[in-house]
Amino acid sequence: MSQSIMENALLILNAGSSSLKFAVYGADPAADGPATQAEYRGGIEAIGGPARFRVTHAGAPLLEREIAAANHEQALQAVLDWLDSRHPRLRLRAAGHRVVHGGAEFSQPVRVDAPVMAALQQLIPLSPLHQPHNLGAIRALTELRPELPQIACFDTAFHHTLPPVARAFALPAEYAERGIRRYGFHGLSYAYIAEVLPDHLGAAAEGRVVVAHLGNGASLCAMLARRSVETSMSFTPLDGIPMGTRCGALDPGVLLYLQREEGMSLTQLDELLNQHSGLLGVSGISSDVRTLLASTKPHAAEALALFAYRTAQAIAGHAVALQGLDALVFTAGIGEHAASLRAAICRHLAWLGVALDEPANQRHGPLLSDPTSAVSVWVIPTDEERVIARHAWDLSAPN
Repeated sequence: MSQSIMENALLILNAGSSSLKFAVYGADPAADGPATQAEYRGGIEAIGGPARFRVTHAGAPLLEREIAAANHEQALQAVLDWLDSRHPRLRLRAAGHRVVHGGAEFSQPVRVDAPVMAALQQLIPLSPLHQPHNLGAIRALTELRPELPQIACFDTAFHHTLPPVARAFALPAEYAERGIRRYGFHGLSYAYIAEVLPDHLGAAAEGRVVVAHLGNGASLCAMLARRSVETSMSFTPLDGIPMGTRCGALDPGVLLYLQREEGMSLTQLDELLNQHSGLLGVSGISSDVRTLLASTKPHAAEALALFAYRTAQAIAGHAVALQGLDALVFTAGIGEHAASLRAAICRHLAWLGVALDEPANQRHGPLLSDPTSAVSVWVIPTDEERVIARHAWDLSAPN
């Protein structure tokens, strides 16, 4: 990309507890917006110890080295220093952040200021594993580049169209008034898929579509007219289908039993449900589907079978919200690359008229279904960073 295009760039950030993922988008002068593809993608892992700094350019490895990054501010400084050294005339127009929780208030991306930060701080109890790190990156960048506009984009925002019946828990109404309701997550991914659905499905994009975002974190979204009407994650990202290390839906009586009979603390329960369950917990081997698919151990096959069964079961449940199913879309790491798991899920849905073209499935699509299938089945790669970049561009426009 030319130097001039990088003079109006966007920095997209996704901060975890000990990691910082980033993407850099240059300008697209013809469209007065960000480029369609990121110029750079990268990340810093193991922040707090000997950290690894990796960058790719146009999908190819560009940089990998060890750096000193005791905290997110130092990690951000390393990213900014690297960009400045590679593009001396670099001008960042804005930074866009993935923020997991926007609560009931934030249904759209927002430019960050002190009142916004105060409101987002209040949402930490709703997402204690993610929100503090998302906000920490915003604060760190404010220290480093106080003049730089920062835009918060929310994983919950896409699901603000859920109807009341899909938002509610069967608890006394007073709890809903305190914010205990179904929110849904992975909204940035679903927003991207909703945007590009017409490119693949044509007019059928406005119909009854279930999108399966299957990665280390996994969820489903039922879309009608490309708007969310049901989703599998709810109050937290723990709910729904099994994931890499998270349990998914669980009888709450199990938690009561573990507290009462085995004396488990809240901290122990938190670690069990978030870090030691899901594919890792069932298999006892790994949370990585690639490792489990390569394993000959029975527990690996059991974990994959459970994942496929629960996912198919949830897809069928989402068809209830749609009163039928016209299309099924797989996306994210597992959804885009694990052909055998897609096939296993679809076999459970044969009664709905789902029929795969297996050679197309092995090629990863984009269209996977046989012409006789009553439901079209697709693979559509997601791009959450692109969604954030577009919002960051729009909300940082000069007055």
